[in-house]
Amino acid sequence: MCEHADRPARLHPVSTRPDVSESAFLKAARGEPVPHTPVWYMRQAGRSLPEYLRVREGVAMLDACVDPDLVVEITMQPVRRYGVDAAILFSDIVLPLKAVGVDLDITPGVGPVVAHPVRTLADVEAIPELTPEHVPFITEAVRGLVGELGGTPLIGFAGAPFTVASYLVEGGPSKEHARTKAMMFGAPEVWEALMAKIARIAAAYLEVQVAAGASAVQLFDSWAGALTPADYRAQVGPHSAYVLERVGALGVPRIHFGVGTSNLLTLMGEAGADVVGVDWRMPLGSAIPLVGDRAVQGNLDPTLVFAPTELMTARAAEVIEAGRAARGHIFNLGHGVIPSTDPDQLKRLTEFVQSYPVA
Repeated sequence: MCEHADRPARLHPVSTRPDVSESAFLKAARGEPVPHTPVWYMRQAGRSLPEYLRVREGVAMLDACVDPDLVVEITMQPVRRYGVDAAILFSDIVLPLKAVGVDLDITPGVGPVVAHPVRTLADVEAIPELTPEHVPFITEAVRGLVGELGGTPLIGFAGAPFTVASYLVEGGPSKEHARTKAMMFGAPEVWEALMAKIARIAAAYLEVQVAAGASAVQLFDSWAGALTPADYRAQVGPHSAYVLERVGALGVPRIHFGVGTSNLLTLMGEAGADVVGVDWRMPLGSAIPLVGDRAVQGNLDPTLVFAPTELMTARAAEVIEAGRAARGHIFNLGHGVIPSTDPDQLKRLTEFVQSYPVA
């Protein structure tokens, strides 16, 4: 059983949010007919854009994430440049932890680094619960973005419990997740408490974003591919399900994405996703039967944007054609945009996907 404390009163979306319900992105997420295949990209706002590098010069990552004006500007950059069908809030997976007081920073070239990794139940109990008062800059940024975006939906996001737990336990990024699994197998009471705490923080964080105007959410489980289906089902999935269930009560589509999770796609869908993200390792046509009656997102290999345009678009067409078998299909890369990507090539890909004939 997941040991979650009593849930706080739910927040409700602001009534001033522009009507984006007929957007291609939200139609696809709901499994409805679309005017064109919608497209957006994970990490579409970031180091691949020269305008991003200019505004981030001399500004630390987490400092950028708590500056509402900068968040709005960076989130809008790929929407202006590419004309994508959805924006995703510029933030970082560990921001909610930083907001509640966890001593961490993002080290360039390394990633999130936690000063005092979680080892004991007392360490877990010392992490505060997140409330809207911890992240007023998120509310301000999302409201600003809703006004800027007009009819383009904004996707809110949070890190899934397993991935965030791994950062907290390992003290930073890890390839083996050895300490994480040691806690999961060897100290189940600490593990359970940690996962429950992170799940409540993630759910509250997403509720803040939806209350301010986000039209959909994505739960990132970057490291879930390190798990077996049995371990995911028993010790991870219920906590992700808790997050998705709480956000689902607000009536927005929920995307669930993990890297290297071909063996977990069915379970990730069953956790409460409306849309299951598929990375590039599995053909989309093979993934669709695994996710059930749900929409899919993906899944062009991110390196194909470095190939000749004709090859890139030919492979994109294969992804779009495969996506026709799903309840709905949102085109994306199979993971984030690589920093050295040519923005002009990504623009060509966007235009190709949006102009590709619908069935």
